[in-house]
Amino acid sequence: MRRAREVDVRAWVASAREGSPRAVARLITLVENSHPALPEVMAVLAPHTGHAWLIGLTGSPGVGKSTTTTMLVRAFRDEGLRVGVLAVDPSSPFSGGALLGDRVRMSDHALDTGVYVRSMASRGHLGGLAAATPQALRVLDGAGCDVVIVETVGVGQSEVEVTGLADTTVVLLAPGMGDGVQAAKAGILEVGDVLVVNKADRTGADSTARELRQMISLGDRTQPGMWRPPVLKTMADRGEGREELVAALRKHRDHTRASGEWQRRRVSRAEREVEAIALARLRERMRGLPDGSSLHEVAERVAAGDLDPYAAARQVLDG
Repeated sequence: MRRAREVDVRAWVASAREGSPRAVARLITLVENSHPALPEVMAVLAPHTGHAWLIGLTGSPGVGKSTTTTMLVRAFRDEGLRVGVLAVDPSSPFSGGALLGDRVRMSDHALDTGVYVRSMASRGHLGGLAAATPQALRVLDGAGCDVVIVETVGVGQSEVEVTGLADTTVVLLAPGMGDGVQAAKAGILEVGDVLVVNKADRTGADSTARELRQMISLGDRTQPGMWRPPVLKTMADRGEGREELVAALRKHRDHTRASGEWQRRRVSRAEREVEAIALARLRERMRGLPDGSSLHEVAERVAAGDLDPYAAARQVLDG
Protein backbone atom coordinates (compact mmCIF):
# COMPACT_ATOMS: atom_id res chain seq x y z
CA MET A 1 0.00 0.00 0.00
CA ARG A 2 1.27 3.48 -0.80
CA ARG A 3 2.14 5.62 2.16
CA ALA A 4 0.10 8.80 2.63
CA ARG A 5 2.92 11.17 1.67
CA GLU A 6 3.33 9.40 -1.69
CA VAL A 7 -0.27 10.07 -2.73
CA ASP A 8 -0.83 13.34 -4.61
CA VAL A 9 -4.49 13.66 -3.67
CA ARG A 10 -5.12 17.05 -5.26
CA ALA A 11 -3.63 15.97 -8.58
CA TRP A 12 -5.71 12.80 -8.61
CA VAL A 13 -8.91 14.68 -7.78
CA ALA A 14 -8.19 17.24 -10.51
CA SER A 15 -7.61 14.44 -13.03
CA ALA A 16 -10.79 12.67 -11.92
CA ARG A 17 -12.83 15.82 -12.45
CA GLU A 18 -11.35 16.13 -15.94
CA GLY A 19 -12.67 12.66 -16.76
CA SER A 20 -9.66 10.43 -16.13
CA PRO A 21 -10.95 6.91 -15.31
CA ARG A 22 -7.52 5.97 -13.92
CA ALA A 23 -7.68 8.78 -11.37
CA VAL A 24 -11.21 7.78 -10.33
CA ALA A 25 -10.05 4.17 -9.97
CA ARG A 26 -7.11 5.20 -7.79
CA LEU A 27 -9.32 7.28 -5.50
CA ILE A 28 -11.85 4.47 -5.05
CA THR A 29 -9.00 2.06 -4.33
CA LEU A 30 -7.86 4.38 -1.54
CA VAL A 31 -11.40 4.22 -0.19
CA GLU A 32 -11.59 0.43 -0.31
CA ASN A 33 -8.18 0.04 1.37
CA SER A 34 -8.91 2.66 4.08
CA HIS A 35 -5.70 4.42 3.07
CA PRO A 36 -4.23 6.97 5.53
CA ALA A 37 -4.76 9.64 2.86
CA LEU A 38 -8.53 9.00 2.80
CA PRO A 39 -9.45 11.95 5.09
CA GLU A 40 -7.53 14.27 2.76
CA VAL A 41 -9.31 12.77 -0.26
CA MET A 42 -12.71 13.45 1.28
CA ALA A 43 -11.67 16.99 2.27
CA VAL A 44 -10.57 17.85 -1.26
CA LEU A 45 -13.68 16.28 -2.81
CA ALA A 46 -16.18 17.86 -0.39
CA PRO A 47 -16.67 21.19 -2.26
CA HIS A 48 -17.48 19.27 -5.46
CA THR A 49 -20.05 16.83 -4.02
CA GLY A 50 -23.81 17.00 -3.58
CA HIS A 51 -24.71 17.33 -7.26
CA ALA A 52 -25.09 13.75 -8.51
CA TRP A 53 -28.45 11.99 -8.60
CA LEU A 54 -27.98 8.70 -6.75
CA ILE A 55 -30.17 5.84 -7.98
CA GLY A 56 -30.21 2.50 -6.17
CA LEU A 57 -31.17 -0.76 -7.90
CA THR A 58 -31.94 -3.76 -5.74
CA GLY A 59 -33.73 -7.07 -5.98
CA SER A 60 -33.27 -10.81 -5.82
CA PRO A 61 -30.53 -12.59 -7.81
CA GLY A 62 -31.48 -13.10 -11.43
CA VAL A 63 -34.12 -10.38 -11.77
CA GLY A 64 -32.02 -8.41 -14.25
CA LYS A 65 -30.31 -5.72 -12.18
CA SER A 66 -27.21 -5.53 -14.38
CA THR A 67 -29.27 -5.53 -17.58
CA THR A 68 -31.53 -2.79 -16.21
CA THR A 69 -28.47 -0.79 -15.17
CA THR A 70 -27.14 -1.04 -18.71
CA MET A 71 -30.49 0.13 -20.07
CA LEU A 72 -30.53 3.15 -17.75
CA VAL A 73 -26.91 4.04 -18.55
CA ARG A 74 -27.77 4.07 -22.23
CA ALA A 75 -30.81 6.29 -21.60
CA PHE A 76 -28.84 8.84 -19.58
CA ARG A 77 -25.93 8.83 -22.02
CA ASP A 78 -28.36 9.59 -24.86
CA GLU A 79 -29.11 12.79 -22.91
CA GLY A 80 -25.41 13.63 -22.67
CA LEU A 81 -25.15 12.98 -18.93
CA ARG A 82 -22.03 11.60 -17.30
CA VAL A 83 -22.81 8.34 -15.51
CA GLY A 84 -21.06 6.38 -12.76
CA VAL A 85 -21.95 2.82 -11.76
CA LEU A 86 -21.06 0.99 -8.56
CA ALA A 87 -21.86 -2.71 -8.87
CA VAL A 88 -21.56 -4.60 -5.57
CA ASP A 89 -20.90 -8.34 -5.81
CA PRO A 90 -21.04 -10.82 -2.93
CA SER A 91 -17.87 -12.13 -1.30
CA SER A 92 -17.62 -15.84 -0.64
CA PRO A 93 -18.09 -16.70 3.05
CA PHE A 94 -15.62 -19.58 2.56
CA SER A 95 -12.77 -18.22 0.44
CA GLY A 96 -13.37 -14.50 0.93
CA GLY A 97 -13.07 -13.94 -2.81
CA ALA A 98 -15.62 -12.33 -5.12
CA LEU A 99 -16.42 -12.80 -8.81
CA LEU A 100 -16.73 -9.20 -9.98
CA GLY A 101 -18.78 -10.22 -12.99
CA ASP A 102 -21.37 -7.45 -13.35
CA ARG A 103 -19.15 -5.49 -15.72
CA VAL A 104 -19.35 -8.33 -18.25
CA ARG A 105 -22.98 -7.37 -18.84
CA MET A 106 -22.04 -3.70 -19.22
CA SER A 107 -19.47 -4.17 -21.98
CA ASP A 108 -21.49 -1.90 -24.27
CA HIS A 109 -20.09 1.09 -22.38
CA ALA A 110 -16.50 -0.13 -22.03
CA LEU A 111 -15.11 2.47 -24.46
CA ASP A 112 -17.43 5.31 -23.44
CA THR A 113 -15.42 7.95 -21.57
CA GLY A 114 -18.66 9.35 -20.17
CA VAL A 115 -19.33 6.16 -18.21
CA TYR A 116 -17.34 4.81 -15.28
CA VAL A 117 -18.18 1.33 -13.99
CA ARG A 118 -16.64 -0.04 -10.80
CA SER A 119 -17.24 -3.43 -9.25
CA MET A 120 -16.89 -3.72 -5.49
CA ALA A 121 -16.84 -6.81 -3.28
CA SER A 122 -19.17 -6.76 -0.29
CA ARG A 123 -16.34 -8.18 1.89
CA GLY A 124 -18.89 -9.76 4.20
CA HIS A 125 -20.81 -6.52 4.78
CA LEU A 126 -24.55 -7.13 5.13
CA GLY A 127 -27.42 -5.10 3.71
CA GLY A 128 -26.60 -5.57 0.03
CA LEU A 129 -23.75 -3.04 -0.14
CA ALA A 130 -20.05 -2.81 0.70
CA ALA A 131 -18.83 -0.87 3.72
CA ALA A 132 -16.88 1.47 1.43
CA THR A 133 -19.86 2.29 -0.81
CA PRO A 134 -20.74 5.70 0.76
CA GLN A 135 -17.23 7.09 0.26
CA ALA A 136 -16.96 5.54 -3.21
CA LEU A 137 -20.18 7.37 -4.11
CA ARG A 138 -18.59 10.61 -2.91
CA VAL A 139 -15.68 9.99 -5.26
CA LEU A 140 -17.97 9.56 -8.27
CA ASP A 141 -20.08 12.54 -7.21
CA GLY A 142 -17.01 14.74 -6.76
CA ALA A 143 -15.55 13.50 -10.04
CA GLY A 144 -18.43 15.15 -11.89
CA CYS A 145 -20.90 12.33 -12.53
CA ASP A 146 -24.43 13.63 -13.13
CA VAL A 147 -26.01 10.27 -12.28
CA VAL A 148 -24.59 7.48 -10.11
CA ILE A 149 -26.29 4.08 -10.18
CA VAL A 150 -25.68 1.67 -7.31
CA GLU A 151 -26.44 -1.96 -8.06
CA THR A 152 -26.67 -4.04 -4.89
CA VAL A 153 -25.83 -7.64 -4.21
CA GLY A 154 -28.73 -9.97 -4.97
CA VAL A 155 -30.84 -9.52 -1.85
CA GLY A 156 -33.79 -11.16 -0.12
CA GLN A 157 -36.65 -9.70 1.86
CA SER A 158 -35.02 -7.36 4.38
CA GLU A 159 -31.73 -6.00 2.97
CA VAL A 160 -32.75 -2.36 2.67
CA GLU A 161 -29.49 -0.51 3.25
CA VAL A 162 -29.51 0.93 -0.26
CA THR A 163 -32.56 3.04 0.62
CA GLY A 164 -30.47 5.00 3.09
CA LEU A 165 -27.90 5.68 0.40
CA ALA A 166 -29.94 6.56 -2.70
CA ASP A 167 -32.10 9.52 -3.67
CA THR A 168 -34.34 7.14 -5.62
CA THR A 169 -34.60 3.40 -4.99
CA VAL A 170 -35.76 0.95 -7.67
CA VAL A 171 -36.83 -2.54 -6.58
CA LEU A 172 -36.74 -5.12 -9.36
CA LEU A 173 -38.82 -8.29 -9.41
CA ALA A 174 -39.43 -11.06 -11.90
CA PRO A 175 -42.56 -13.12 -12.55
CA GLY A 176 -42.85 -16.48 -10.85
CA MET A 177 -40.78 -15.60 -7.78
CA GLY A 178 -43.52 -15.95 -5.17
CA ASP A 179 -47.22 -15.45 -4.64
CA GLY A 180 -49.10 -12.56 -3.06
CA VAL A 181 -48.22 -13.70 0.45
CA GLN A 182 -44.51 -13.53 -0.36
CA ALA A 183 -45.02 -10.06 -1.81
CA ALA A 184 -46.71 -8.90 1.39
CA LYS A 185 -43.88 -10.35 3.51
CA ALA A 186 -41.08 -8.70 1.54
CA GLY A 187 -40.12 -5.64 3.54
CA ILE A 188 -37.81 -4.55 0.76
CA LEU A 189 -40.85 -3.67 -1.36
CA GLU A 190 -42.01 -1.16 1.23
CA VAL A 191 -38.95 1.03 0.73
CA GLY A 192 -38.97 1.05 -3.07
CA ASP A 193 -39.73 4.37 -4.74
CA VAL A 194 -40.32 2.64 -8.07
CA LEU A 195 -41.27 -1.04 -8.42
CA VAL A 196 -40.34 -2.79 -11.66
CA VAL A 197 -41.47 -6.19 -12.91
CA ASN A 198 -38.68 -7.11 -15.30
CA LYS A 199 -38.75 -9.94 -17.85
CA ALA A 200 -42.36 -8.98 -18.49
CA ASP A 201 -42.59 -11.36 -21.44
CA ARG A 202 -42.74 -14.28 -19.01
CA THR A 203 -45.94 -15.88 -17.87
CA GLY A 204 -47.31 -14.28 -14.72
CA ALA A 205 -45.94 -10.77 -15.25
CA ASP A 206 -49.41 -9.21 -15.27
CA SER A 207 -50.48 -11.02 -12.09
CA THR A 208 -47.22 -10.04 -10.34
CA ALA A 209 -47.76 -6.39 -11.21
CA ARG A 210 -51.39 -6.60 -10.08
CA GLU A 211 -50.42 -8.12 -6.72
CA LEU A 212 -47.85 -5.38 -6.18
CA ARG A 213 -50.42 -2.67 -6.87
CA GLN A 214 -52.82 -4.32 -4.45
CA MET A 215 -50.13 -4.48 -1.79
CA ILE A 216 -49.35 -0.78 -2.24
CA SER A 217 -53.03 0.10 -2.01
CA LEU A 218 -53.18 -1.54 1.44
CA GLY A 219 -50.54 0.82 2.80
CA ASP A 220 -51.23 4.21 4.35
CA ARG A 221 -50.38 6.35 1.35
CA THR A 222 -53.48 8.54 1.40
CA GLN A 223 -51.84 11.55 3.04
CA PRO A 224 -51.68 14.63 0.80
CA GLY A 225 -48.39 14.90 -1.06
CA MET A 226 -47.25 11.37 -0.17
CA TRP A 227 -45.42 9.50 -2.94
CA ARG A 228 -47.17 6.44 -4.30
CA PRO A 229 -44.69 4.02 -5.91
CA PRO A 230 -45.60 3.20 -9.50
CA VAL A 231 -45.46 -0.40 -10.71
CA LEU A 232 -43.88 -0.75 -14.16
CA LYS A 233 -43.18 -3.64 -16.50
CA THR A 234 -39.96 -3.83 -18.50
CA MET A 235 -37.91 -6.12 -20.71
CA ALA A 236 -34.49 -4.66 -20.05
CA ASP A 237 -32.63 -6.97 -22.43
CA ARG A 238 -34.66 -5.49 -25.29
CA GLY A 239 -34.81 -1.95 -23.92
CA GLU A 240 -38.59 -2.08 -23.66
CA GLY A 241 -40.06 0.10 -20.94
CA ARG A 242 -36.98 2.31 -20.79
CA GLU A 243 -38.76 5.60 -21.39
CA GLU A 244 -41.46 4.80 -18.82
CA LEU A 245 -38.86 3.87 -16.19
CA VAL A 246 -36.75 7.00 -16.74
CA ALA A 247 -39.90 9.14 -16.62
CA ALA A 248 -40.94 7.54 -13.30
CA LEU A 249 -37.46 8.15 -11.87
CA ARG A 250 -37.56 11.81 -12.87
CA LYS A 251 -41.06 12.21 -11.49
CA HIS A 252 -39.90 10.85 -8.13
CA ARG A 253 -36.87 13.14 -8.13
CA ASP A 254 -39.01 16.19 -8.82
CA HIS A 255 -41.51 15.14 -6.15
CA THR A 256 -38.88 14.72 -3.42
CA ARG A 257 -37.24 18.02 -4.28
CA ALA A 258 -40.55 19.85 -4.11
CA SER A 259 -41.61 18.21 -0.84
CA GLY A 260 -38.26 18.61 0.95
CA GLU A 261 -37.76 14.83 1.13
CA TRP A 262 -34.68 15.12 -1.11
CA GLN A 263 -32.81 17.26 1.44
CA ARG A 264 -34.05 15.19 4.38
CA ARG A 265 -32.70 11.99 2.81
CA ARG A 266 -29.33 13.56 2.12
CA VAL A 267 -28.95 14.88 5.66
CA SER A 268 -29.96 11.49 7.06
CA ARG A 269 -27.43 9.82 4.75
CA ALA A 270 -24.64 12.14 5.91
CA GLU A 271 -25.60 11.48 9.53
CA ARG A 272 -25.22 7.72 9.08
CA GLU A 273 -21.94 8.18 7.24
CA VAL A 274 -20.47 10.32 10.02
CA GLU A 275 -21.69 7.84 12.63
CA ALA A 276 -20.09 4.91 10.77
CA ILE A 277 -16.74 6.71 10.54
CA ALA A 278 -16.86 7.66 14.22
CA LEU A 279 -17.64 4.06 15.24
CA ALA A 280 -14.79 2.78 13.06
CA ARG A 281 -12.39 5.16 14.79
CA LEU A 282 -13.71 4.02 18.17
CA ARG A 283 -13.06 0.38 17.26
CA GLU A 284 -9.49 1.27 16.26
CA ARG A 285 -8.93 2.90 19.65
CA MET A 286 -10.44 -0.07 21.45
CA ARG A 287 -7.91 -2.38 19.82
CA GLY A 288 -5.07 -0.18 21.09
CA LEU A 289 -6.10 0.00 24.76
CA PRO A 290 -3.39 -0.63 27.39
CA ASP A 291 -3.10 -3.91 29.29
CA GLY A 292 -5.92 -4.49 31.72
CA SER A 293 -8.38 -2.39 29.73
CA SER A 294 -8.25 -4.13 26.36
CA LEU A 295 -11.50 -5.42 24.95
CA HIS A 296 -10.35 -9.04 25.16
CA GLU A 297 -9.32 -8.79 28.81
CA VAL A 298 -12.50 -7.01 29.81
CA ALA A 299 -14.51 -9.64 27.92
CA GLU A 300 -12.76 -12.40 29.89
CA ARG A 301 -13.88 -10.76 33.14
CA VAL A 302 -17.46 -10.53 31.87
CA ALA A 303 -17.42 -14.20 30.85
CA ALA A 304 -16.11 -15.14 34.31
CA GLY A 305 -18.87 -13.17 36.03
CA ASP A 306 -16.45 -10.70 37.67
CA LEU A 307 -17.85 -7.75 35.71
CA ASP A 308 -21.21 -6.96 34.16
CA PRO A 309 -21.28 -5.95 30.47
CA TYR A 310 -22.45 -2.37 31.14
CA ALA A 311 -19.61 -1.73 33.59
CA ALA A 312 -17.24 -3.35 31.10
CA ALA A 313 -18.42 -1.04 28.32
CA ARG A 314 -17.90 1.99 30.56
CA GLN A 315 -14.41 0.79 31.39
CA VAL A 316 -13.53 0.35 27.71
CA LEU A 317 -14.91 3.79 26.79
CA ASP A 318 -13.06 5.43 29.67
CA GLY A 319 -9.89 3.71 28.53
